[in-house]
Amino acid sequence: MDEAGTDHSILPMASRGDESRPQRSALWENETAAREGRIRIPIVSEPLIQITLSAALTPAAGFLPEDEAPARSPRLPAWLRKGATHFESVDSLKRGLRGRRLHTVCESARCPNLHECFHRGTATFMILGNLCTRGCSFCSVPKANPAKTEMPIDPQEPRNVAEMAASMGLRYVVITSVNRDDLWDGGSTHFAETVHEVRRALPRARIEVLTPDFCGDTEAVARVLDAGPDVFNHNMETVPRLYRKVRPQADYRQSLDVLRFAHEHRPDVLTKSGFMVGLGETPEEARQLLRDLRAHDVDVATIGQYLQPTRRNRPVSEYVTPEQFDAYRDFGLSLGFRMVFSGPLVRSSYMADDVNLRAREARG
Repeated sequence: MDEAGTDHSILPMASRGDESRPQRSALWENETAAREGRIRIPIVSEPLIQITLSAALTPAAGFLPEDEAPARSPRLPAWLRKGATHFESVDSLKRGLRGRRLHTVCESARCPNLHECFHRGTATFMILGNLCTRGCSFCSVPKANPAKTEMPIDPQEPRNVAEMAASMGLRYVVITSVNRDDLWDGGSTHFAETVHEVRRALPRARIEVLTPDFCGDTEAVARVLDAGPDVFNHNMETVPRLYRKVRPQADYRQSLDVLRFAHEHRPDVLTKSGFMVGLGETPEEARQLLRDLRAHDVDVATIGQYLQPTRRNRPVSEYVTPEQFDAYRDFGLSLGFRMVFSGPLVRSSYMADDVNLRAREARG
């Protein structure tokens, strides 16, 4: 990345001359790894920032110690291999984001759908910085200890998100954040301000928030809801048995309570939650999670395949078949969800505008 904020790793090869060789080599290595079953996720971009090994690659930060890191995950099946790339679209959108000092979860979490979504002109804004205070073992968002690392919040971030969303002409805006357990309100005030700014800039757009649990603080949850989002999303991520290993600083029941509170506090707001499969859960555990979500008045569920973002993250236990995803969808719909978006490459905010539309049509 140069002083202007341009990440040259994603520039089209034809425009880079001799500098295309490292990129070509990286792509070749990814393709080779996929054939040999060593790749865990189609790596489509580098993280927004690089942080030191001591800050990121530690057990406390949610990564596996070197001696515990698995040699390989199961072979990547054909239905998880993304082929299309759109480097010009990705580069164009990244330039706008970097120019406003903005982050996206698409990049930081190494989403396999990044090229597709950026090419469509959509992205999920990630606020409160790019450093998370939690150490979830599935996530590649950079981690940091606020006692050792300065983690300032950009006061211009809410306005910058609104300006970027307006420049993209978005009709549906998704806002998420890192966990900021070091802040007195968990970052909820900043979150609410961002919703307000987007609403002012795009009064006709729908806004979806994907929030952390705010440590169960319902006042913080209410603060975000009172800002007026159209959809409130909080992800369960996995089944309760796996929380200690997958999401150690969270609590299953607490997350369910957050979702129920959201429904009770703002019944007009659509509630949504997502989780991953392939982490070691059983089908019955996944079905029970769906039952729990519906029992807590959640309207929409999303289910996707966990893909290991780096070799230091938790390995994939299994690649769930498309047929099993269809079965989860059908089961969820039988429970009364307005919409269940279930598939190998589904992510919580993937195709969020279409998911919201179908859920509202079902709502009547």
